[in-house]
Amino acid sequence: MADRFMARQPIFDSRLKVFGYELLFRAGPENVFRPGQSPADEVIVNSTMLHDVKQLVGNALAFINVDTAALLREAPRLMAPGKVVVEILETVRLTDEVVASCRALAKDHYALALDDFLDEPKWQPLIPCVRFLKVDFRLASHEKRRAIAQRYLPTGIRLLAEKVETEHELQEARSLGYGHFQGYFFCKPSMVRSRDIPSNRATCLRLLESCGAGELDYHNIEALFRQEPSLTYRLLRYLNSAALPMRSEVHNVRQAVGLLGEREFRRWVAIVAMVMMGGNKPEELIRTALTRAYFCEQLAQPLDLSNHASELFLMGLLSTVDALLDRPMPQVLAELSVSAEIRDALSGIGGAFGEVFEVLHAYEKADWIKLSELASASGFSQECIPVCYLKAATEVKAIIQ
Repeated sequence: MADRFMARQPIFDSRLKVFGYELLFRAGPENVFRPGQSPADEVIVNSTMLHDVKQLVGNALAFINVDTAALLREAPRLMAPGKVVVEILETVRLTDEVVASCRALAKDHYALALDDFLDEPKWQPLIPCVRFLKVDFRLASHEKRRAIAQRYLPTGIRLLAEKVETEHELQEARSLGYGHFQGYFFCKPSMVRSRDIPSNRATCLRLLESCGAGELDYHNIEALFRQEPSLTYRLLRYLNSAALPMRSEVHNVRQAVGLLGEREFRRWVAIVAMVMMGGNKPEELIRTALTRAYFCEQLAQPLDLSNHASELFLMGLLSTVDALLDRPMPQVLAELSVSAEIRDALSGIGGAFGEVFEVLHAYEKADWIKLSELASASGFSQECIPVCYLKAATEVKAIIQ
């Protein structure tokens, strides 16, 4: 069951489009890919875990950490060369056998990356066959980041800045010539100065607020729909879709609610409002918001909050609203009428929903130790958490291809 614990972290290209996902497995402290050593074990890995990989990365590349044993067993060959980037951990000892294995993978068109690269002399035998150098922005100084760029960019090797957490670090990496970026900078507001929210985003924000209300205010929702005609168009198109054949003509919100059901209507409006708020933000920000929403909803049952599933969905959805609007979260929450539980969790205070948020962040960051501590303290089975995450990723995949 250990290999079923998989988290993913997006990797962006220079246009902030998703280029790949680093997949992190619960297989010891290194979070590395450790398939079994026997043919029978490989069949299990190929039929179960790799299916999950497809669900998690879609058409993007899968970046997978490998250790010495996995390299010597040629475990990366379980995946097609055009679908995977093999990350060689900094702890790997470069024996003649390891170097030969890496060269053979490169010859067969597998992309290789050196993880946590600090330009140590020991890595020089692999430089001719690697495609990516991953530079940890938490470990490398500005001088080291620049020196690596000056030395290796002319060779055609791609530089990937990882653990980029702020807009400033992103701009620094770009200015040095790094072409790929990994980290949660995209979930942070790019500026925190106060400014007016564009009218269409303000309308979407009000809709999100209406979806979280205890009782639907039909007149208010209809008024908001009139302010944003594209919402009405999207609703009618959805109601007319092949997946939901129309049973009667729809003239107003009440009829739409009657057709969809209140719970599904709230969910649909919340999702569409969030997508419309995305604007010129990276698509992955919307994907993250939706994944968190479905993940939090799925966590309601194992964390004994089944009666609050809809609120948890909204909480997950709102967790990136500060980055969408480029405003501090406290400022956004001050303008929204949401439950105290949602407000406390998003503010970092904790409260009744705080534990859900902690589980979410622990899984997102592949902090398996923290996840185990949360499970032990609260008495829920951590084995169900990856199932919840995979269900969430599958739901989002159906919305955003």
